[in-house]
Amino acid sequence: MSKKTEPIFRRISFSLALTFASIAVVAGICTGASAQDWVRTGTNLGAQKIRIAAADFAPSSQDPQTPALKTTFDATLFNDLNNAGIFDLVSKSIAPPSMPASPQQINLGEWANAPASAEMVAFGSLAVNGGRVVVSGWLFDAKNPQSPQILGKQYNEVASQDNARLVAHRFADEIILRLGGGINGIAETHIFYVSAKSGTKEIWEMDYDGEGTRQITHLGAISLSPHVSPDNSRVAFASLGNGGWSIRMFSLVLNRPVTFPSPGGTTQSPAWSADGTKLAYSSSRSADTQIYIGDANGAGVRAVTSFRGPNVSPVWNPKTGSQIAWVGGRTGLPQIYLADIDGGNVQRMTDGGYATSPSWSPNGQFLAFAWDRKYGPGAPGGQDIYIMDIASKRWTQLTHDAGRNDFPSWAPDGRHIVFERETNHRPEVWSMLADGSQQQPLTRGGNNSMPNWSWK
Repeated sequence: MSKKTEPIFRRISFSLALTFASIAVVAGICTGASAQDWVRTGTNLGAQKIRIAAADFAPSSQDPQTPALKTTFDATLFNDLNNAGIFDLVSKSIAPPSMPASPQQINLGEWANAPASAEMVAFGSLAVNGGRVVVSGWLFDAKNPQSPQILGKQYNEVASQDNARLVAHRFADEIILRLGGGINGIAETHIFYVSAKSGTKEIWEMDYDGEGTRQITHLGAISLSPHVSPDNSRVAFASLGNGGWSIRMFSLVLNRPVTFPSPGGTTQSPAWSADGTKLAYSSSRSADTQIYIGDANGAGVRAVTSFRGPNVSPVWNPKTGSQIAWVGGRTGLPQIYLADIDGGNVQRMTDGGYATSPSWSPNGQFLAFAWDRKYGPGAPGGQDIYIMDIASKRWTQLTHDAGRNDFPSWAPDGRHIVFERETNHRPEVWSMLADGSQQQPLTRGGNNSMPNWSWK
């Protein structure tokens, strides 16, 4: 199938397909294929990695649940630290076999010396008492035996596999916060996405690492473009009903849909402002699809754009809250535009190819986006994820020759990106560091797409 005859939801029906994407800002100076220093520095990935060890926690109770919960906790903590992007994690194969349960039991020398050569070591104990899992954890500076303690925490939750994972996530995030420049970890965050596991495309949720999946909506209709509110209380998404496409709202607190008034026309691609008080979206209530901004309850709607052709897929600058980027079709193929939220100071950012699906980094410095730079019949290349520094307009390519890549979404730490990758017509959700390294699948099977990372 040529690119000119691809299905409506992918290419040619631009006004609809772009609504399911968002846009990017790309232009100007082309960099090399590998991630550049400006990306690593701007995403806080450029500093030298800290070599850290995660000891297996010591079992400190005879409850029969203890071994299984300890196994889950140990594996989750190790993976969380390994995924953080700021650590050089000591392999289990060369780590000391000891399991120090308390500061009095740890021998820092065996962790600091070769072959482990750890600068930091996390250790502790796990017990199950009275139906509750109790974890005591410490982080020590292995190179400072005189005053080694960096962190000491205790957790107490109902004993379950889910809570063993939760406690490990919390301890990992504490470590990342202390050692990662004061930036919160993402181990407790969630990813919302579209999945057809239940037979129709519904909104689902999973932990940041792909575990703990659960179905959110049960509408029995096509639902797309989930975007979670900054306080994690609601998910806005587009759904196809009897009246066409409209924005729906689901309360994660009440665990049910809640009312959101439709402004009329085909209304899609919702995007929350960073303070959670506003919602931007596209609507065809006028002759052409335009970008609108309204209050989170649907009131106070006003148009931001008034240009010929479809204008869809708005995203906010989360740092300032005063700018949006969107996809505009006024010149034919989708291009990226920036403007102030009052509609002024319009700038066209892209000048070629087929660019969609923006996501603005938490620090407001970067846009990640999908881009087919050489779009057209018989053109080489394909659709990949790029990142662009807005001020300098420099860009770099993050994915290469690995299927169709789309719908990037930044993690709140600014170090990670989740995205959709389609191979052999099967989309799955993947994650990577913001420099393009550590690419890994989060879902397997079920037609999973359009991920959106929670704000916290």
